[in-house]
Amino acid sequence: MVTVSTSNPEPRTYHHGDLRAALLAAGLRALETTGVSEISLRALAREVGVSATAVYRHFPDKRALLGAMALEGLARLGQMQKQAAIDAGDQAFAATGRAYVRFALANPSLFRLAFTHCAGRQDALPQSDLAASMLLKNAARATGGDEVAARRYALQAWALVHGLAMLMLDGQIPADEALIDQVIDGRTLWKKGA
Repeated sequence: MVTVSTSNPEPRTYHHGDLRAALLAAGLRALETTGVSEISLRALAREVGVSATAVYRHFPDKRALLGAMALEGLARLGQMQKQAAIDAGDQAFAATGRAYVRFALANPSLFRLAFTHCAGRQDALPQSDLAASMLLKNAARATGGDEVAARRYALQAWALVHGLAMLMLDGQIPADEALIDQVIDGRTLWKKGA
C-alpha cells in the first residue's frame, strides 16, 4: 500500500527583509563574473529566493537595476577616494586620483557601468557629489582659491585619471602600480600659472 501525504510541504516564504538591497548585492556579484548583457532579473530573483514578480516591485526593468548598480559603484568610488584623502593628508589631491585608477582596476566592470549608466543622469549627482566636491575642494586648495583655475584644474585632473584608468583597463598600457604613482604625482599635476 502506498500512502500519499496530503500535508503541504514547508511553504516558501518570499519575505526577504530588504529585497532591494539583496537584489542589488546579487547584481553586483553577478557583474564580477559576467557581462552586463548577461545579467538577468529572473536569475537574480532565483538567487535571492524570491519570485520573478517580486523583483519588479523594486526594479521595474533591467535598466533600473543597472542604474542602481552604477550609483552604488560611484558611491564606492567616492568612499575609496575619501579614505585615500584622509590617509594622505596634504597630498590628498594626488591620492584621490590614484585611488580612482586603483578602483577602476580592482572593479573594471563596475567602473565601466558607473560611467556609462550615470552619464548625464541627474539622479547620479548625489552619489557622485562626494567625489566631485573632493575634486573641486582639492583643486581650489591647489590653486589658491581661484575658482576658474580650480574648475580647469579639476577637469584636467579628472581627464588624466580617467584616461589613465581606461588606458590600463583596455590594455593599452600596463596596469602597473609604479606607473600610477609616477603619472599621478601631486608635485607635477599642476603648476601655478599653467
